[in-house]
Amino acid sequence: MKHRWLNILSSWPIGVHHFFADYLIYPFIYYIARYRRNIVDKNIRNAFPDWTDAERNALRKRFYHRFADIVVETIYGYQISNEEIEQRITYIDEDKVTEACHQYGGSITLLAHLGTWEWVADYGRRTASQGILEINVYRRLKNKYFNQLMLDIRGQRGGECVEKDVLLRRMIQLRNGERKPMYGMLSDQKPSPRNAHVWTTFLHQETAFLNGGEVLSKRFGYPCFYGYIRSPKRGYYTMQLIPLKSENITVEYAHLLEQNILEQPELWLWSHNRWKFKRSDA
Repeated sequence: MKHRWLNILSSWPIGVHHFFADYLIYPFIYYIARYRRNIVDKNIRNAFPDWTDAERNALRKRFYHRFADIVVETIYGYQISNEEIEQRITYIDEDKVTEACHQYGGSITLLAHLGTWEWVADYGRRTASQGILEINVYRRLKNKYFNQLMLDIRGQRGGECVEKDVLLRRMIQLRNGERKPMYGMLSDQKPSPRNAHVWTTFLHQETAFLNGGEVLSKRFGYPCFYGYIRSPKRGYYTMQLIPLKSENITVEYAHLLEQNILEQPELWLWSHNRWKFKRSDA
């Protein structure tokens, strides 16, 4: 049986998962492995230069607690029931995306690594009956096993996973299809110096952003949205779908993402080496 360990672990109650997150995963990654501690400290220090050391340390601990939750909630989500996922993630203004898909033939939603982002893939199951096909755009992982594991987890909820290198070809294929595509893109990853990108001030730093979503939106005439993530309490999330209407979609996305992070900073993936290269490297 494929991923037998995942089938076993994901069948445990969410309370058991959170127990292991608190008393096993968090202590291990924070105190023993010190997972990417230098990167996390640097990112938080540069993003909040006016904070005290005590405030930054408190955010660091809250982030690692959330990171432990992301690990167990992603596993739990592999077999989560439709009824439970409906309770745990709420979509706000999703009718705007549905209307846009039918009016313009498709749409693009720019997402970020906030909360348990893998649960957002449930959107594909919700919209299938409305004639909309969710496309999860992804970047291939170097490890073949974990790459396939990621695809299997995301593919559980009714959407289709498309690697970014073949995205344009797939978009052309789906352009005049019966089901209207809604493309979801995690757009807060760092671009390489050779990728197309846009520079803007983000969390007190000059930051490069991938602008593929903006380019494709204008090329295909698809409206863009931002998925604004909040967590009202542990294990529960909301995603508000906000239209991006400015001419500079990528910059508007960056400003909304910053606002989203400042609202609940522990939700963001601070362990990502987001500011690895500078403008002079481009």
